[in-house]
Amino acid sequence: MATLAIGLPQVMAYESYADFLNALEKAGELIRIKSPIATELEITEIADREMKKEGGGKAIYIEKPTINGKTSSIPLAINTMGSTKRMAMALGADSVDDVASKLGSLVQAKPPTGFRDAIELLSRALELRHARPKKVKSGPCKEVIHRFNSPPPQTDPWPDAPNVKQPESISKNPPTLLDLPILKCWPLDGGRFLTLPCVVTRDPDTGDRNLGMYRMQVYDGQSTGMHWQLQKVAARHGRRYYENGERMPVAVFLGGDPVYPFCATAPMPDGLDEFLLAGYLRGKSVEMIQCETCDLEVPANADIVIEGYIDTNEPLRNEGPFGDHTGYYTLPDPYPVFHITAITHRKNATYPATIVGIPPMEDFYMGSASVKLFLPVFQMNFPEIVDIALPAEGTFHNLVFVSIKKTYPMQAFKIMHGLWGMGQMMFSKFIVVVDDFVDVHNTSKVLFHMCADTDPQRDSILTKGPADVLDHATSEIGIGSKLGIDATRKISGENFNRDWPPLITMDEKIRSSIDQRFN
Repeated sequence: MATLAIGLPQVMAYESYADFLNALEKAGELIRIKSPIATELEITEIADREMKKEGGGKAIYIEKPTINGKTSSIPLAINTMGSTKRMAMALGADSVDDVASKLGSLVQAKPPTGFRDAIELLSRALELRHARPKKVKSGPCKEVIHRFNSPPPQTDPWPDAPNVKQPESISKNPPTLLDLPILKCWPLDGGRFLTLPCVVTRDPDTGDRNLGMYRMQVYDGQSTGMHWQLQKVAARHGRRYYENGERMPVAVFLGGDPVYPFCATAPMPDGLDEFLLAGYLRGKSVEMIQCETCDLEVPANADIVIEGYIDTNEPLRNEGPFGDHTGYYTLPDPYPVFHITAITHRKNATYPATIVGIPPMEDFYMGSASVKLFLPVFQMNFPEIVDIALPAEGTFHNLVFVSIKKTYPMQAFKIMHGLWGMGQMMFSKFIVVVDDFVDVHNTSKVLFHMCADTDPQRDSILTKGPADVLDHATSEIGIGSKLGIDATRKISGENFNRDWPPLITMDEKIRSSIDQRFN
């Protein structure tokens, strides 16, 4: 692994997914399973048990995943970022706090007031310059190349239920999607799903690139669904292609540096390249390589690349059901069909996967890391914010705890409205605001203050806005309501006409005396 550090916390760039897995194993964070394990439900059961252990358990490396009883030549790794430690390792750091500090120093950079400040700002600018993705002509993801003929466009409606043709045996040449150890995660799932794909699209007007993560249901060896929720950037790119009646190029990759899936899910400001963030976090530019059959680029060190297109003249196709991060199944809905024109991969590739379901799951640790890293962005817009937490019980983003340094009336409500207006925070159904002395990562303490420090009618607000399309509880898809709760101490101007009592605490001298006598 390569390193870059200029007066900042040390970061490490993994040159391959195998390097990351080796680091996990060396750190005692990975267990190997040598016996055959079925990709149909069995891997999910094993991974779910591990994810539910205190602290997220261990990463799992399955040497012999089976597909319809046949052993795949490609091993599978799961739960690789499902703990605080492994999430930090994926970002190439000792802790997520170190990475957050690094990013925060960049975001909060101020104009220099002296020579030393100027040198520090220059060093950061140079580091950012070296983080820009760069194009290369060759890379490990092209060690094996398989091209496919494009199928004729579909004109009739797709069947209501996917009819996945399973192979009688594992093919060797050429492989298709059906040869990858893709999971059927839960019993009522509509089929197999790629659960950790990094999806590359480009705006046809501006050329802006986006890296996102969207589940992909396998329909057959050469086609999948593309689950682009309507509020996502890739869906916006897709709308422009549909408006123009043009075929949309899409590239999907798996593996490589583990920072990629994190960046694909990070709440990046619109228009900023996720590969720039990846380069900055890893301390080294991402080397990008041209795809074989479409005009897009992917990381050269990826394990598996799936190239293809969406035919905007085709009808949409039902995708789902899928056991989702909400803890419920997402019911079938129509989405674009992704047609595959090429699969390239390393000779010794590993298939990365994850599962979602009733929390806590691996996505909790990924979401928590995102909040920590982008807290400086929130604080830049709202300086009174002290900390933010997304408790596991909130299934990733439904429940948000925010602590603030309160200085004027109704400040908590200002924060609620502000957060609902920031990117993916619009999906948050509940926002609870507490005072700065409350640890938002301690759910018990937040709930205490939410119950003790509020009058429900005075201190809550109901509003409407966009909702996560995966939320089964809304009356309509993509439209829902929000509840904000002001659990801060009330001050003059907030319709509170009494004295606020002091919180019960022990005398500090007594605490110190007891500590000395009995500890």
